[in-house]
Amino acid sequence: MTPMKTAGVAAAACLAFTLTASLAQAAPARAAAAAEGTYVALGDSYTAAGTLTERVPGTPSSCNQDTDNYPHVVARSLGLQLVDVSCSGAEIGDMESAQSADSPPQFDALTLSTSVVTLGIGGNDNNTFSTAVRGCEAIDALNIFDIGSPCADYYKSTFTDAIAADEVNIAGAIQQIHRLAPQAKVFVVGYPNVLPQSGNCWPRLTLTTKDTAYLDNVERSLNSMLRTAAESNGATYVDTYTPSIGHDACQNASNRWVEPLVPAGAFAPFHPNAVGQQHTAAAVETALRAAGVG
Repeated sequence: MTPMKTAGVAAAACLAFTLTASLAQAAPARAAAAAEGTYVALGDSYTAAGTLTERVPGTPSSCNQDTDNYPHVVARSLGLQLVDVSCSGAEIGDMESAQSADSPPQFDALTLSTSVVTLGIGGNDNNTFSTAVRGCEAIDALNIFDIGSPCADYYKSTFTDAIAADEVNIAGAIQQIHRLAPQAKVFVVGYPNVLPQSGNCWPRLTLTTKDTAYLDNVERSLNSMLRTAAESNGATYVDTYTPSIGHDACQNASNRWVEPLVPAGAFAPFHPNAVGQQHTAAAVETALRAAGVG
């Protein structure tokens, strides 16, 4: 080999070493620890759960990941190695940007050996859930005679328009998951039924009957968008809404899977309780098994 070729090979080897070292330094510890067959759970508080039984040791305190959230239940049942990076308050932008100083981009957990990914996101985008529920509760607070739809009259299509516009972001995130974890089977997990299908649930929620239906339609629109984004981008949609009908936040404590504004026990308002997480896990596990996982 000529000196020039030898020098070129040495330079290439040096560059490769430098790039490899740089990437290794940049990758977070949780991604580096991911092994073949890893299940990576991405998402917001409906995935992280928080305050159910016990927080996952070593995770960011603000993320409220619980050892009995649905990713952990599914991983135990199917024998999967779990990397759970879900975080309360997460938005779609937090997949690729740090949510906080101790909560790096969730996509950092994805590797070439990731085999399963669940994504539960969208409710916090554009503050959809929080603005809809808190805004409608405030507007309807004094409407004890169940008259009309003051919240729907005020917000009109604000929420459904924002949800429709967010589809391109959800689709882009799914496509990026495929790029970062090309061997992975990807599952987009929808949101469970939060409000009753008829009537209202005063005094648990100060919503009129028509505004209850209005907000339920907002959630249906969100789940419909997530389904479309999933199925149009090579992912499987997991429906948690349909099986949870009749177990909404307005039911009594023994029958509900989602907690109301004033929850029973150490659960977050308008989020799945322990039973709700178990049923979400069942829906996810069924989808994974149907796809040949486990």
